[in-house]
Amino acid sequence: MFKFIHTADIHLDSPLLSLALRDPDAAELVANATRQSFEAIIDLCLTEKVDALLIAGDLYDGGHHSMKTAGFLTNQLHRLDRAGIAVFIIRGNHDAISKITRQLQLPDNVHVFGPRHETVKLDEKNIAIHGVSFAKPDSPESLLPGFAAPVANAVNIGMLHTSLSGAVGHDDYAPCSLADLKAQGYDYWALGHIHRRDVHAEAPNFVVMPGIPQGRHINEAGAKSITLVRVDDNGSLSIEERFTSLAQFEKIEINIGGLEDWAAMVAAGENALISMHQNVRVEAVIARIRFVGESGMAAQLRRDQDLMLEEMRAVGQRIGAIMIESIGCDVDAPLLEMKSAALDPVNELRAILAGDGKINTAAEDQIRESLKALQQKLPPELRDTFGKDDAATEVLLKDYIREGNKDVLARLQISETGK
Repeated sequence: MFKFIHTADIHLDSPLLSLALRDPDAAELVANATRQSFEAIIDLCLTEKVDALLIAGDLYDGGHHSMKTAGFLTNQLHRLDRAGIAVFIIRGNHDAISKITRQLQLPDNVHVFGPRHETVKLDEKNIAIHGVSFAKPDSPESLLPGFAAPVANAVNIGMLHTSLSGAVGHDDYAPCSLADLKAQGYDYWALGHIHRRDVHAEAPNFVVMPGIPQGRHINEAGAKSITLVRVDDNGSLSIEERFTSLAQFEKIEINIGGLEDWAAMVAAGENALISMHQNVRVEAVIARIRFVGESGMAAQLRRDQDLMLEEMRAVGQRIGAIMIESIGCDVDAPLLEMKSAALDPVNELRAILAGDGKINTAAEDQIRESLKALQQKLPPELRDTFGKDDAATEVLLKDYIREGNKDVLARLQISETGK
């Protein structure tokens, strides 16, 4: 029997600047959670008495180079060294630019693959581990052609940091196809780079992307994990998902259709948070709430989102360790028979905005310029908040205009009714 744990994309001490702008307490929690989840992985290695830990890239986080991170890492790896557990690491795109990568002295049980493909044979276990590291932050070409043929009469494990054929939200690195990986003939491919878990292929040629072991922001929502792999004496493999995240991000959609008072909306939010909390296995949750549906309260909710945010934060504290990152409103007012525009100018404006969906070109250009000016004032690491290219920025612009239209109408409607 040979057992190993496969993980990747740990991003130790990843800076969480966008979250810190919203909630410093939540940012501190998740920053510490990346360490805590790595420590949980080491604990699991010891508890399961595995033979090896495989880290398929992005152990560090780019240019972040705190030597406190280095000290934490070496202390954890020494725990495995004392237990006789081997560690195999390949460098990903973030590791390739990390100063820690060049300076860190690792214990003897750790093998870091270099930029040239190599194979490490564990003859006593009949295992061959093949790997290659990124030499620099980008790798536009496939790294697959340099891998050696499978070692005969051994269980062959390949380690590769790759975007495969591409994934939304991830840059292309060392691209390759699933068919090519399977054709290599290895028994198990230990991949890294994509932060979502995916078992792309099972026996006889496993291809596994374990995902990030600890989410760092709302787009890495849900429970996170590693993969525990067992190799039987006859060479057959089995895999098991084990959860490792200490804090969990969740997107929660709450339908308030038909609700006509504030207390009912708060109650709907509380019920949704209770239901979510019953189905998570972590110590803390960071949630983003979005109200949807059709309700006469649409105008008031749009105007008073700040008040609803405080209501939901209070509810989260009552239920348990639930932090509310933000709330959004996608609630529409019920369609009413429109009065004459002469009698109701708000309805006239509503009809114009709902007509062809266009806004005055000069006003749109002004909004676009304001958005670009704001983007330029942000620190470089936050500028992608408004899109990585002009097309993505334009989509956001249209969304902002549409939501802005609804907010203006909501405020005008409240002003008109006095509610």
